[in-house]
Amino acid sequence: MTDKGKENKKPDSCPLTYALNLIGGKWRLPIIWALSQNRTLRYNQLKRQVDGITNMMLSQSLKEMEAYGLVNRKQYMEIPPRVEYSLTEEGLSLIPALKSLAKWGKDMKNRQMESAEE
Repeated sequence: MTDKGKENKKPDSCPLTYALNLIGGKWRLPIIWALSQNRTLRYNQLKRQVDGITNMMLSQSLKEMEAYGLVNRKQYMEIPPRVEYSLTEEGLSLIPALKSLAKWGKDMKNRQMESAEE
């Protein structure tokens, strides 16, 4: 590939970059992980599961992930209104990759701790 071809290539044409744009940011992965562990959560339950998240960031992250097709939002017409969130099939398909990444992170952390002790 020539340099000219590299310049014309959009950053989001890389599948990894595209994936990271969907799940990147401080809050999306913790939200996805909480939903994967609980299957379905109401808004306040989810907020309690994701330590330190603000209402604004939780709401924004959920809307974005719903637009990306990662999260389902189901509203029940009750008084008071009830809204539940869960992962879509696309969101659930991400979990094995996250588990692999978590294992890799744990292994790397253990190796670094072992080297620091030597």
